Order: sequence, then structure tokens, then C-alpha cells
Amino acid sequence: MKGISAVVVRLITASSTFSFVLGALYLRQEQVIGRGFFDAFNFEAIPDPTHGRVNYVDETTARRLNLVSATENTFILRADSTTVLNDSAALGRNSVRIRSNKAYSTHVAVFDIAHMPQGCGTWPAVWETDEATWPNGGEVDILEGVNDQGTNQVTLHTAPGCTMPATRKQTGTSLLLDCDTNANFNAGCGVRVSQASSYGPTFNRNGGGWYAIERTNKFISAWFWPRNARDVPLDVQLGGLIVETSFWGTPVANFPNIDCDLREFFDANNIIINLTFCGDFAGNPSIYAASGCPSTCNSYVDANPAEFVDAYFKFNSINVYT
Repeated sequence: MKGISAVVVRLITASSTFSFVLGALYLRQEQVIGRGFFDAFNFEAIPDPTHGRVNYVDETTARRLNLVSATENTFILRADSTTVLNDSAALGRNSVRIRSNKAYSTHVAVFDIAHMPQGCGTWPAVWETDEATWPNGGEVDILEGVNDQGTNQVTLHTAPGCTMPATRKQTGTSLLLDCDTNANFNAGCGVRVSQASSYGPTFNRNGGGWYAIERTNKFISAWFWPRNARDVPLDVQLGGLIVETSFWGTPVANFPNIDCDLREFFDANNIIINLTFCGDFAGNPSIYAASGCPSTCNSYVDANPAEFVDAYFKFNSINVYT
């Protein structure tokens, strides 16, 4: 512990040197670990806004069905992997959607994730939004993908009037540039992360990693570091009292305040973690077919519960800094 303390002191000293110039020194306001997830988040037993083949359950039901569990150091959120769904009128497979009790505007959030849901038909997401005013309050998708297909995608969704430049300082690849939810079937302005280890089975085989978001009034940026990568910043690994984002290198995704006034398009947002199935994205016939998954999405999810044994999130921690 003495060695770690010395490192933190040096980091604070270095951060203080640069923070007046870069404004990138943040202090931890909340740390969520293990059983603390039950205090920091509420369970949303609501109809899926993305029309998924899913039934979000409340906390009591989730605990009873073992869809959530926690130890001192980890928190697991999963979908049902035992029930064959025979009633086409049913909402869908039991799963969980949680929303943070606190909302954040300018901030940094670091997510230490050891495992994410995988499988055909799955649509896992870690994101931030103001549900009450969506899309006027904005949405940032930090971790999102479908059907074990490709790599992670970081995306903004907004009210009309927010666009992104085609070229900006990031390691990911820009996709569509109009963030308006009314444009391009609400595809948003996304960035595809380059690392194969950023999503799905490859992410899980590598032991997961860290996702981080920095939201300011000048930009929104996201980073990803695979587990055991040599370039994981020390402050990210420690999950300590401070972080200095100017030491983190080029982000995987960067959304600058050039043709999008971030103060106008983004409110204080809650963190949402959820696992749905099929729906508007994973269940899109062309997307589902391109993934190489069998049958149709809804019928596959209904008939093959055992295929979702690995459809779970395992969080080591979430740290929020302001």
C-alpha cells in the first residue's frame, strides 16, 4: 500500500501541474462495487423502448430468479437461460435493466467490466441518457453491439441540429455524422472501435477491460483498454480518488462541440445498463442475417434458452469523477 500511495501522490502532483492548462483533473464522487450496485441503481421493469423480445423484471423478481447477484467485489446482471418461450404473445425472455439513481452532466465515468453478454440475438448496452426528456436530453452509448458481430460502437443520439465532422482526433472509424434521432432510422452519429477485444466473445476471452467516458461542454470522448494491455493508465487501473484524462492518449471516439452545442443537446444523464434481445437493432432482418445467426431472431431467442448461459454482465466497478 505504501508504494501505491506514493504513486498516487506523484500522480496528484503531476496532475496539478497540467490541470490549469488542460482542465482534465477530476476527483472521484462515487464508487460502485459489488453489493453497492443495489444501492446505486434502481430496476426498471418497463416495456422495452427498443421493441426487444425481452421482459424486464423488478429487483425482487430478478433476485428470486438469480438474474442479479453480487459479492463484495463483483456484480452480475444476466438474462434467463432456462425457459423455452412458447407463447408468442409473451413479452420475451426475462432480463434486467438498471438505471443509476444519480444523474451526471460534465464528468468522467470509468467502467471496469470483466464480462459482457454474448450470443445471437443479444443486444447489451451501457449508456447515459435523460429518459424523461429523450431525445432532448441526449444519449451517449458507451458500450453497445448486437449478435456477437464486429466490435463496439460508441454513439450519440440527439434532437435535430447536432452533427459531427467526418475527421477528428480518434482511433475509431466515424460512421454516420448526423446525431438526430429522426435521421437514418435513429442510427445516431457512431464511431466503430478498432480493437477486436472491445466487444463480445473476444472481449470475454480476454478478461474484459475498461471503458471510460469524459463529457465536457467542449467535447465528449470515450476510451477502451483491454485487460492486461500495457497502455492502461495507472489511474484507471487503480480506480482511485483522482483521474487525469490528458494522460490517457487518443480516445477511441471523439465528439467535438463544433456543429453541436453540447450544452444545448445534453442534460444531466443517468447511467443505464441493460440486456435486451432482437428489437430494432439486433432483430433487424438484414443485420441479424448478416451475423450468421440461425432462424429468425425472435424464434431463436424463444426456443434456445441454453444459448444464453453467457448472456451476462460482470462488473468489477464503476467510478464517477467530476
